[in-house]
Amino acid sequence: MKIGVLGAGQLGRMLALSAYPLGHQMRFLALSEEDPSSLLGKTYINSNADVIKLFSDDSDVVTYESENTDVSIVKDVSKKSNVFPSERSLYLTQHRGREKELLSELNIPCTPYQTVNSVSELKNAIKSIGLPAILKTTRDGYDGKGQFHIKFESQIDEAWGHMSGNESILEGFVKFERELSLIAVRGLDGSLKYYPLVENTHHEGILRLTVAPAQNISKSLQKKAEGYMHSLINEINHVGVLTIELFDSKDELIVNEIAPRVHNSGHWTIEGAQTSQFENHIRAITNSPLGETSIKHQFNAMINIIGEHGATQKVLETENAHLHLYDKEERQDRKLGHITITSNSFDALNKSIDSLKEYLP
Repeated sequence: MKIGVLGAGQLGRMLALSAYPLGHQMRFLALSEEDPSSLLGKTYINSNADVIKLFSDDSDVVTYESENTDVSIVKDVSKKSNVFPSERSLYLTQHRGREKELLSELNIPCTPYQTVNSVSELKNAIKSIGLPAILKTTRDGYDGKGQFHIKFESQIDEAWGHMSGNESILEGFVKFERELSLIAVRGLDGSLKYYPLVENTHHEGILRLTVAPAQNISKSLQKKAEGYMHSLINEINHVGVLTIELFDSKDELIVNEIAPRVHNSGHWTIEGAQTSQFENHIRAITNSPLGETSIKHQFNAMINIIGEHGATQKVLETENAHLHLYDKEERQDRKLGHITITSNSFDALNKSIDSLKEYLP
């Protein structure tokens, strides 16, 4: 099939690398010919409606790599080609308020929240939710952008100024032991497969390290997370990969965010799982049987390469480490690539992570 991707970043690139061995062709609707995916398929530069029409006509099925994709473009593309995940998945997950409402409707625990549109509404929300709390834009935020951690009432004006007048959401601060994520994939026929829960470490809002599977996860905790996912993914009739980020607290497993796409915390699956998240997304949207999601190695990790490429030669010298670069120029806080590490010994995995600690904050 001819698979179109709205966007041409590193996620589109890795989707392409999984699609070609399955016999598919790739199309990209890009912002620039220099985007990471542009050399891996026919690229249309998104400048006007005529270009979008050409892209749609040239694609048998279309997907997207970001929840910040314009819903109106998905509507236009849907007139000519099937789009998976659907417009509804995108609409719900690209707005934090709608996302929280969906979780609440499904009785899935999430952080306490209140939508705010002015500094006075923010003050009222703080009276209800309390401090500390996190103020986030309802749209377009990622990797810690569009967020302000409010610790004291004296920061209220500064926090609202940081939002630049955009509709925002105040979330109560949750005390948690660790951050987890769960990735699942759902086919057109409703078939559903889960990857194991993984543990994530963030720094300044950017994911830096994932360990897969997360250690000391009981079967009941994995099942609870899968139960949340089952409710969500079927409620919105989602096709493809869906990711939920969670807080593991002593008392509860709390959903923080939903991503309707392949996810940074799932990059370990390229070498670490029987079928990567990228291949399974391609399988799902092309109505092919889903691949097994079981792990190939007992212990796995993923390290993000942020800002500078660093000592890539050392990565290549590290046993069981795999280097993935995205063909991007160096820039502060930019995701330039990632490293996956596979091992059948947790001590050996940690030793490899420690040998690459210059990539970690």
